[in-house]
Amino acid sequence: MNELDVGEDGRKETLLHRPGFPEADTALLYPPPLSPDPISPLTHLGTLPSGHDAARTGGWDRRLNSGFQGCQLLGTSADLGREAHADQSVTILHAKVAQKSYGNEKRFFCPPPCVYITGHGWKVMQDHLKAAGYGDSVYRVCGYMCLDSSSQSQADAFKLVFDEQPNSRMFACAKSLFISDQDKRKHFCLLLRLFLNNRQEVGSFQSRMIKVISKPSQKRQSMKNADLCISSCSRVALFNRLRSQTVSTRYLSVDRGAFIASARHWTAFTITMVDDQCAEQGGFVLSEGFICYGCVVQLVCTESGAALPPMVIRKVNKQHAILDVDEPVSQLHKCAFQFRDNPHAYLCLTNDAIIEYQAPFSVRDPSKVVLNDGSCWTIIGVEVVEFTFNQGLACITTPVSPFPVVTGLEVNGGGHVAMLEIHGENFTPHLKVWFGNGEAETMYKSPKSLLCVVPDVSVFSDGWRCLRRVITVPLSLVRLDGLIYRTSYSFTYTPELQPPPSARMTAGGGKREGGMGGGQDDDILLETIHQEFTRANFHLFMQS
Repeated sequence: MNELDVGEDGRKETLLHRPGFPEADTALLYPPPLSPDPISPLTHLGTLPSGHDAARTGGWDRRLNSGFQGCQLLGTSADLGREAHADQSVTILHAKVAQKSYGNEKRFFCPPPCVYITGHGWKVMQDHLKAAGYGDSVYRVCGYMCLDSSSQSQADAFKLVFDEQPNSRMFACAKSLFISDQDKRKHFCLLLRLFLNNRQEVGSFQSRMIKVISKPSQKRQSMKNADLCISSCSRVALFNRLRSQTVSTRYLSVDRGAFIASARHWTAFTITMVDDQCAEQGGFVLSEGFICYGCVVQLVCTESGAALPPMVIRKVNKQHAILDVDEPVSQLHKCAFQFRDNPHAYLCLTNDAIIEYQAPFSVRDPSKVVLNDGSCWTIIGVEVVEFTFNQGLACITTPVSPFPVVTGLEVNGGGHVAMLEIHGENFTPHLKVWFGNGEAETMYKSPKSLLCVVPDVSVFSDGWRCLRRVITVPLSLVRLDGLIYRTSYSFTYTPELQPPPSARMTAGGGKREGGMGGGQDDDILLETIHQEFTRANFHLFMQS
């Protein structure tokens, strides 16, 4: 990954605004965070540290860092709408695979896709609508979820009914979604559309790709079907279904730090393969690769961080745990979880409680353990995608979609002038890239690419151009009407390995004999020419 030497020229980036659009509220953008330890590994491209309330499309962790403080720029008021955490988040949880329905049957997606609406910005939006004279029912959110097929009609969409939970978030799930055999696609997405009760559209949000399967594969999986295997450090959900009855389905969930069996709510867990010896000593060493039967795994709630003890995952066949199987775990496999510290105890549910079931060995075959109904679990990989935006004081009436999604960054150049290319989806010419609280010169290349000039480090270092510490700033995308799209990416300015030429000349006592000082002046002149040439090329590129 390219390293970028910070510049020493004190240039400031010109903020570009177009007539007819309000200027983005800089107080709503992220403040420059505290510098990390200089001895830690540094990189220019990274993700925001835990605790920043940003859009994390690849993960979901609502635990906030108490050390993070919202910023307030000089000259701005400290009213409610300018709080840095007045964000609005929409989170979709769904399974990675879905079984196809044949004929008149309806195999509803299990676990059902869930939607969480969180963030203080929704309360701010309600206050704005109340101040404008609208009724109490106008700002209530409703939604519809369906498959992303053009043939889907409004009647095929599932209407979401949001329930307000004690932790000030709203929850809804789509229980009756399915894909029929008339749909010949091998992959599809879910489409969520949110509205206010006055029929004002909030926006449309799309899930990750879902793979369509006919039925769970009982064959040993190979690398050809790697997408059906459960990998370490991935997210999974567990559910128990008695006698294949939908009404008897219970999901492993976490409620206020306790593990429960819920008929409606399910939790995404990070399943991690751990080293057995380290687990015995109380350690936690991550292992990469696919989860195989017989491995020691640990399940950690991605939302609360609650974890179950280390367990050995076992394959289940005809209500027996098979102890001598080591094949990879596949999607929708039935499995059991044997507690490592108590080989006779298995993870089990009874009604809504999670208990340890003491399983006896089979009399006929000592390599098998007899299980009860509550200790047989079905495992499936899940995805969590989060969209976070901030309307600020603009009270924007246009939908937030299409929602731009950043998938990667690429630095071009370095030294005094560097260009940052942003890769992703749903980009438009109306987007600008912001580094922390500062706007960067941005050029739209395509719906999947944006190009911008990296602002000089002096913008974030109070005029100092020769850094002695690292500075990390979050990256955001701002629409021309002031709507802020959070991203999970950041940019880091690293310290120079040596002082700039002017400092080196001062330390060396000025010009030396033999015209050495003239050579250094020539180097500075060449560097200046290079800077201006690069900037000129960028402006010509923008004009073209």
